[in-house]
Formats: sequence, structure tokens, C-alpha cells
Amino acid sequence: MGEHDTVRARLRAAVRADDPWTALSALSALDADRPGGLADAVEELYRSDADRAALRSCFGWLLGVLGEAGDELLLRLLLAEQAFAADDRRDLLRTAVARRLRLPAELLRTYGEQAPASGGTGAHADGPPASELVDAMGLSGDESFAPRLGDLLGSPAVRGRAALALGRLGVRAWTAPIAGRLSEVTGLDHTAFVVALELMGDPAAVPYLLRWLAESGEDRVYDVHHALVRLTGRDPLLPERASGAAYAAAVRAAWAGGRTESAPAVVRDLAVESGTSARFSVDDGAGRIRIAFDPPSPGATWPRWNRSLTFDGKPLYRVGSHCDTCELGLALLDWPEDEARSIAARMRGRLARLERLDAALLAEWSPVLAELETGHYRALLLDLPLERVSEAARSWWYRRAAARAEVDDDDSAYADDPPEDYWPGVAHFQLTTRVPGGRVPCTYGALLPSQPLETLAPATVARHTTAIAAGERPAAVALGWIDDRYVEARHMERWLVGAVLDGHHRLAAYAAAGVPARVLLLARVGERGAEGGLEGLAEVAAAYGRRDESGDGT
Repeated sequence: MGEHDTVRARLRAAVRADDPWTALSALSALDADRPGGLADAVEELYRSDADRAALRSCFGWLLGVLGEAGDELLLRLLLAEQAFAADDRRDLLRTAVARRLRLPAELLRTYGEQAPASGGTGAHADGPPASELVDAMGLSGDESFAPRLGDLLGSPAVRGRAALALGRLGVRAWTAPIAGRLSEVTGLDHTAFVVALELMGDPAAVPYLLRWLAESGEDRVYDVHHALVRLTGRDPLLPERASGAAYAAAVRAAWAGGRTESAPAVVRDLAVESGTSARFSVDDGAGRIRIAFDPPSPGATWPRWNRSLTFDGKPLYRVGSHCDTCELGLALLDWPEDEARSIAARMRGRLARLERLDAALLAEWSPVLAELETGHYRALLLDLPLERVSEAARSWWYRRAAARAEVDDDDSAYADDPPEDYWPGVAHFQLTTRVPGGRVPCTYGALLPSQPLETLAPATVARHTTAIAAGERPAAVALGWIDDRYVEARHMERWLVGAVLDGHHRLAAYAAAGVPARVLLLARVGERGAEGGLEGLAEVAAAYGRRDESGDGT
């Protein structure tokens, strides 16, 4: 048996195995050492009527493993659409959309002539095109599809997808038609229309949005407000934790009179509650550091879902969805530019010996705080017992899954998951233990870096370590938040999450010395009625608030 036959036989066995993922992982590792054979074997099995059904469940995963070769394979299969049944052709196109492939316009036109309509049963069924074809048109980059997509804005089956496809194409001639239909759509379709206008980036949508804001129901106000902020650059401060009718009224008041010009950022309502706790608000913040929604994934049901922590618009970490029954999982996307990382460095002079918070200090730091996103904040001066972790099995991201497995016993969905499945992709700092004394027993903490820890200067770390051993307590600065989840409606979890803005060398020195790290945590609290982590922040402050040498609180 030749090498190609061996790979094909192993692939056929793997997709039929009781544990296909372990077998496929081993096979993909072998292919990485001797590339080429796996792509041919995948194609052969997909073209085989006898093997296609078994391969289908892991087909997308295998394409991801193959990378560019997988995209080439997918295109070959799409071009051979006559060889497959209609359902298989739809699966192929759906997979191409999920992989964000830009397919040739002629291929899509041919597909549209032969594929079933949305909700139809045959190749020439009446009705709009299948949703995956609408998505593919938007990804094609071919503006000739715009009139067809525009015609679909009135079709209930695919109108949300059509609006998003037009937004991805960026054909601004369709800004007004999309905006003019906002009163006709509800629910996810309304969100899709508004997000489409954000994707267009066309200021011509603003007058429509302002008029609709005054007329719309309160359930649609958030989306319109979000789009106005994106399209105008103005980000007005709203009342803390306003919800329902009060939130809608506050949004309408903020945009009353059609004011759209952004004003200089203002830090207001500074209030020091103790030497370790203060509050402040940022109005019309620069938003250089913020958590923002990602552009919607083609083919996804929810137009707003995943979010990322961004520096100057460049994603640093994927934060994941805001679904409170999904687990929190952060993933490194890219490192920010040096300028973004140096924002908090302007605070460094006072961080060398930061013993307590006071109003004068916060006022001095107002130009730095104004770089944050508009919102209400708490500032906490903490002494956090941190460790540096670079192995997936030691990270809380995995250890929390192992803890769930113990609770679920043999029924756990997590018991066989490898640690790497939960790893955020970067060495980081984490609390040495779960946060004690909280209402949610499983409360974890992690500080994620904004520069690679491997690049830290050993001499600088050693200098800070010596100073810490001598009793000095230089502070680091982190932008953080409390994240509450009820994972799968079974596991209550709470996270203190922070992104380090300044002080990586200091944190590394604290971790090496085994001394609690002095951290100034700047935490944005919630809006639209959410508790915003206030309970969690209070618990963190009670457990780790900076104390004087006698152990009494300052």
C-alpha cells in the first residue's frame, strides 16, 4: 500500500471512529510533517458517495487544518457542483461562507440558477435565493450583485442577510434604502439593518437614524444609538445602569436637537470613597482602549455577537460573546502599536510609590483617563497575589473546566478536553487562588499582557525585584471588568479580567518575588440596567484592597 493509500485509509477510519477528533488530530500532525497527502485524501472521500456522509461532520475542521490548501480544495469542489446533489452544493457554499472565501462572480451566478430557493424544494422554486448565496454575494467584492441584493431588502426570508451583504460590499447608493426601511423590520432583522449601516460607514445614514430614534420603540434604541456613535464619532455619556424606558429616554435626550459633533473628552464626577476606591465618569471618551463588537460573521444568526478588546481600533484580544450562558474565553489576536501601549506610561511617575488614591491624583491623570471609552468607572488600588503562567494546564482558563468535570462527574462535557482548547494563546498573570469570600465560589482572576512577556528585559525585572524586596511597591495599571456567567445554565462563574496597560516588568517582578502586586484597576461598570460587576468589584476590593503594613485598611 502506497503512502497516499495509507493516508486515505487512516482518514476513512478516523471519521468513523468512536473518537474521531483524536484520530484526526494525530493524522493532521502527521500531515504537517509530510504535507500534501491529507488534502488529496479529503477530496477523494468527499467525492465518494460512500464516504461523504461520514466526512461531513468534520469537513470544515479539516479544511481549517489544511489552510490555503483547504480553500483551494473547497473551490475545486464548488466548481464541480454538477457532481453533487443540491444539498451537498449548499453545504459546500455554506462552508465557503463560514471560511469567508471570495468566490468568483460567475460561479455564484451559476449556483443561483441551479440551487434551490430559500424555503423552496427544487432548482427553480419560487422565492428568494438561499441565504448562503446571499452571504456569498456580499463576500464576493463584486458590486454588480448590489441591485439583486437591494431587491431582497423587502423579502422577510433573507432581508437581514441582504442588508449585511450590501454593507460588506460597501455600495453606499444603498445606504438610504436600508435606512429608510428601519421602521419595517424588527428583532434580528432590525439589528442586521443597523449593523449594515455601520459596515457602510456612510454619514448619509445619520439623519435617518436620528429621525428613527425619535419614533422607534425602546427595544430598538440600543442599536440606533450604537450606530450613531460609530458613524458620528460622538459618544455621549448615559446614566449609570439606566434600563428600559429610562434608558431610551436618556439616549433620545443625548441626541436631541440633532447634535452629532463630538466634543473634547471630559472626566467628570470624580469621587474618592477611600484610599483604595474611587469613581469617575468619562464623557465623549476617545475610546482608544475599548471593548467593541466584531463585524458580524458571514452566515451567523446574530448580527452582534463576538467582541474584542481593541487598542486604537486594532483588536488585541477576542473577548467572545456577551451570552451569559456561554463561557468566557479570551484569545490573543495581535499586539498593539507602541503608542497605544504607552498611554498609561504618562502615569508612571506617580505609580512608583502609589500608596493611596486621592482626588488631586485622579484629576492629574484626567488626560489619560479621557483616552478610555465613554462610561462609568471604578478605580481600585489592589494588592493582587499573582503568578506568571505559561502552561495551559496551569491556567485558570483550563482549571475551571477541570473543576466543572469534577462537579459533573461522568457526564461532564469537559472531562476529555485538552488544556490547549482553553488557552488564551499567551503567557499571562493570574490570581494564585480563586477570589475568597464571594457569593460565586468559582471566581477567577487573570491579567492579560499588552506586550509579549517573553520580550521583557531581564535587567529591568531584576531591578524591580530588588526594589520590591527592599519594601517598595511600584504599581501597574490595568483596564478591567467583572464578567459573570452561568455556563450552560449549570455552572456559575465570575471572572476578574484585566488588560495590562503599563507595568509588565513590575508584575513579572512581583510574581517572581512571591509578593502581592500593587495594581491600579480601572474598571468600567455596566449600562442598560446591568449590575455592571459592582458586586464582584466590591468582593475583589474586600479581598485585595491595598492595606498598610500593619494589616489595617487605608
